[in-house]
Amino acid sequence: MANGANISDAETPFLGEVVEGFVDFKGHQVVRSKSGGWKSAYFIIGVEVAERFAYYGISSNLINYLTGPLGQSTATAAANVNAWSGTAFLLPLLGAFIADSFLGRYRTIIIASVLYVLGLCFLTILAVIPFNSSDCQSPDTIKACSPPEIQVILFFFALYLVAFAQGGHKPCVQAFGADQFDTQDPEECKAKSSFFNWWNFGLSAGALVAILILSYIQDNLSWALGFGIPCIVMVLALTVFLFGTFTYRIRQNCDEKKAFVRIGGVFINAARNWRRTTSAVSTQLQVQGIIPHEGSQQLKFLHKALLTPEGSKDNNSVCSFNEVEEAKSVVRLIPIWSTCLVYALVSSQTSTLFTKQGVTMDRSIGSNFKIPAASLQCFLGISTVFLIPIYDCILIPLARSITRKPSGITMLQRIGTGIFVSILAIVTAAIVEKIRLQTALEYGLLDNPKATIPMSIWWLIPQYLLYGISEIFTLVGLQEFFYDQVPVELRSVGLALYLSLAGVGNFLSSFLISFIVKATAKNGQDSWFSDNLNRAHLDYFYCLLSGLSVLSFALYLYFARSYVYKNGSVI
Repeated sequence: MANGANISDAETPFLGEVVEGFVDFKGHQVVRSKSGGWKSAYFIIGVEVAERFAYYGISSNLINYLTGPLGQSTATAAANVNAWSGTAFLLPLLGAFIADSFLGRYRTIIIASVLYVLGLCFLTILAVIPFNSSDCQSPDTIKACSPPEIQVILFFFALYLVAFAQGGHKPCVQAFGADQFDTQDPEECKAKSSFFNWWNFGLSAGALVAILILSYIQDNLSWALGFGIPCIVMVLALTVFLFGTFTYRIRQNCDEKKAFVRIGGVFINAARNWRRTTSAVSTQLQVQGIIPHEGSQQLKFLHKALLTPEGSKDNNSVCSFNEVEEAKSVVRLIPIWSTCLVYALVSSQTSTLFTKQGVTMDRSIGSNFKIPAASLQCFLGISTVFLIPIYDCILIPLARSITRKPSGITMLQRIGTGIFVSILAIVTAAIVEKIRLQTALEYGLLDNPKATIPMSIWWLIPQYLLYGISEIFTLVGLQEFFYDQVPVELRSVGLALYLSLAGVGNFLSSFLISFIVKATAKNGQDSWFSDNLNRAHLDYFYCLLSGLSVLSFALYLYFARSYVYKNGSVI
C-alpha cells in the first residue's frame, strides 16, 4: 500500500505545473513542462506550411489553368478565381462553428485534412485525363480547346471540395496553435504574440516555395504533376500533425454553444427592453454594485439586457454585466472588419490581374528560360520571410522600449500601417500598368495581344513587394486582433471572421469586375478587362481601387481611434 501511495504521488503533477482548462487527447490533465508551448507549435506551424504550399499550388496559377486548358476568357476566369477564393475564405465561418460547437478543433483539423487530400487527388486525376478536340491543333482557337462539360463540372467540384476542406482546416489550425500558449503564464503570453509572427513566416515560406516551384511545373511540365505534388504534401502534413498528438493541449469542457446562446440572449433581451429608460439601467447597475469602466460607455443600448423584460417574472432571463460586455466585444469588431474589406479586395488582384499583366511582358532570363508570370507572387512571401525576423527581433523590442507595451504597438496600429502601405502598392500597380500600355502603343502592339511587350516583368516587383510588406502588418495584426478580442470559447470563429475578410473581398472583386465589364463594353468598345490586355484598362481599375482604399483607410482611422479593447484600453 505504501508503494502504491508513492506511485500515485509520483504520478500526480504539482498543482502549479497543471495548465488549467486544458487536457491531453486522452482527457487527462496536462503538465506545463511536457505540453504545449513551442514544442507543440512547431508541429502545427509545420502543418500550416504544408497547407499553404497546397493552397497556393492551386490558387497562384489557377487563372492560367482556366484561360488555358479550360479555355475561359480573362474576365470569366478572374471572376471564377475570385468566386472560388471568396468561398474558400468564407467557409471557415462554417468550419469554425462546427469545430467550436460540436467536434472540437483537433478532430476538425483531421477530418478537414482528409477532405483536402481527396480534393487534391480528384484534381490530379482530372488533369491526367486527356480530352479530344480537333480544333485544338491551332493556337488561334484556344477558346475552342476546352474539355467536355462533365469534366469541367467535376473539376469545379474537386476545386470546391478543397475550398470546403480549407474552411475546416484554416481557422482551427491557427486557433489550435495559439491555444498551446497559456495566457495566464507571463512567459507563454509573451511567446503567443511571437507565435502569430512566426506563423505567418511559416505560411509565407510554404506559399513562396509553392509559387516558385509549382507554377513552373504547371506551365512547363504538367498540370497533373502540379496538382499531384500538393496532394502528397498534404498527406505528409496530416502525418506530421498526428505525430504531435501527445504534446497538444486541448481546451477542456468548453460549452461553445453556450457562448452563442449568451451573446444571442443579450441582443434578444436588449430588443425586448428597448422601451426601458436609461435611468432604469443606471439603477440596476447601482443595485448590482457595478462601476462601469470607460469602455462600458459605448454601446450602452445593450445594457438594457440587464433588466427583466416587462411583463416577465423570470429573472433567469436577465443577462449579467459580463455577458453584456462579451456581446459588446463582438459588436465592436464589425466596423473594423467592414473597413478592412477594401484591403481584401485589393489583395485579390495579386493572384489574378497582376499575373495576367505579367503574361504580356518580357519574362526571359537568358536566352532559353522564361519565368512563369505567377512566380512573381513569390515576392509576397519573400517580403514576409525576410522582414518578419527583423520585425519580431528588432522593431518590436525597439517599440517596446518606447511605448512600454508588451506588443510594442497596438494591434490596430499595426493593421492601419499595413493598410497605408497597401495604398502605395495599388498606386504603384496603376503607374506600372500605365507605362506598360504606353509601351504597347509606342511599339504598335495594341492589336497584337499575343506579342511580348518589350518591357521587363521585373517592373511588377515593387507592387508585389509593397503588398507583401503590408501583409506583415495588416494580416498578422488582424489574426491576433480577431483571436484576442472575441470570447475565449469562440476563438475559432474569431479567426474565421478574419478569414472571411478575404472571402468577401474576393466576392466584391468578382462583382466589381462583372459590373465594370457590362458598364464599359458598350458600342463595340473593349471593356477595362478585354482579353486583349493591350486594349484593356487595368490602370483605370487600379486607380479606382486606390480611391476606394483611401476612403476606406480614412474610415478605419475613425473607428480605430474610438475602439475599446476587451481590457478596457483604447488605441
